Amino acid sequence: MALSIPTTSMATTTTITTVVISSILLLLPFLPTSYCSENYNTAIPGSDIDLLEFPLNLEYLEAEFFLWGSLGYGLDSIAPNLTMGGPPPVGTTKARLDPFTKDVILQFAFQEVGHLSDGSGGGRVVVAAVVGVVEWQRKWWVVMVVVGWKGGGGGGDVGRIVVWWGGGGDGGGRIVEMMIVWAIQNTVKGFPRPLLNLSAEAFGNVMNSAFGRALNPAFDPYANELNFLLASYVVPYVGLTGYVGANPKLQSPISKRLVAGLLAVESGQDAVIRGLLYERAREKVQPYGITVAKFTNRISKLRNKLGNAGVKDEGLIVPTFQGAEGKLKGNVLAGDQNSVGYDRTPEEILRIIYSSGDEHVPGGFYPKGADGRIAKSHLPSA
Repeated sequence: MALSIPTTSMATTTTITTVVISSILLLLPFLPTSYCSENYNTAIPGSDIDLLEFPLNLEYLEAEFFLWGSLGYGLDSIAPNLTMGGPPPVGTTKARLDPFTKDVILQFAFQEVGHLSDGSGGGRVVVAAVVGVVEWQRKWWVVMVVVGWKGGGGGGDVGRIVVWWGGGGDGGGRIVEMMIVWAIQNTVKGFPRPLLNLSAEAFGNVMNSAFGRALNPAFDPYANELNFLLASYVVPYVGLTGYVGANPKLQSPISKRLVAGLLAVESGQDAVIRGLLYERAREKVQPYGITVAKFTNRISKLRNKLGNAGVKDEGLIVPTFQGAEGKLKGNVLAGDQNSVGYDRTPEEILRIIYSSGDEHVPGGFYPKGADGRIAKSHLPSA
C-alpha cells in the first residue's frame, strides 16, 4: 500500500528528499532495467534459461500429484493458466489420506503451484529497490522505487516512489522489509505442461522395478497415507538433486537466487517426507510384509541404477559407513560423506523419471517425454 508522506517541516522534507534522490542516483546503474518490460528473459543468459526451464517438468509432476492426492483435482481447476494449454495428466485420483497427512500434502501442493507461478493472478511488484529508511514522528518510513511490475495492467507504476510505514520509533513497531522473489514462470517463458502419467500403474511399475519382481497385489499410491508417502518419496528428491547440480552452472544472480529458493523448499518437502517415513521405518507395509525402510532403500538403489552416475541416493536405514560421519545407520537425510547434498545432471534425471535408464527413451511418468530445450535435445527426431 503506497502512503503519502504527511506534511512536515522543511528540514524533514529536505532530509527525506535528499535520501531518496541520492539513493536513486546511486542505484540506477545497477537496477535490472530489462524487468521494466514484459520480456523477463533479457537479463538472463540462454544457458541459464535452459537450466531454469528444465525443472518445470518435475514441478508440474509434483503439483499435479500433490493436488490430486489431497484434493481430487489439479491445476486445471486450481490455476489453469499455469498449464499453458498442456494436456491433463492421466490416471490421477484422490488418495485416501488421514487428516494430518492430507494437511501436509495440501501444503506441498500449493507450494508447487507457487513454484510454477507466472504472476498472472493480478498486479504485483516483481522488482523493487529500498532506497531509504527515514524516522519521522516516531515512525519508520521505508522508501522504495518500483522498477518492475507484473500483471494487473500495472506497467505505469514502474519508476513510482512508494513510501511504506514500518511502525513506531518507540520500539513498538518494526521496519517493513520487502523481499522480492521470482517463481519459475516469472523468470523464464516456460513451456506447456507435458503429458504426465500419474496412474497407480505407473507408480506400481516403479515399485516392481525396485524389488525386481511384481508386487502382489499391485502397489497403489492412492490406497492409503503410507502408500502415498512412499510414492511421494519417489518425487521431490530427484528434483532437489537437479537444483544442486544446476546451481554452479548458472551465471545470473537472478537465476541463482531462484534456484536457491526452490531448492530450499524442495529439500524441506523431502525432509518432511523422509521424517514421516523414518518414524515408521520398521513398520511393515501391508499386505507385502516389507518394511518402510526396505521400500526406501530399494527405491534409492533403483534411482542410482537408472541415473547411472554412482551413488547419489540413500534410503532411511543404511550401512554405518553411509550414515552421518560414518557412525550411524539412521539416515533421515541423504547426503554424501560430508553430509552435503548430492547433485544430478538433467540427463541423469531424465533417465530416472523416464524409468528407462536412457535420456533418449521416454516413458515412466512422461509417456511422450519431458519438455524444454534440454529434454527435447535428447528425444529422437520426429
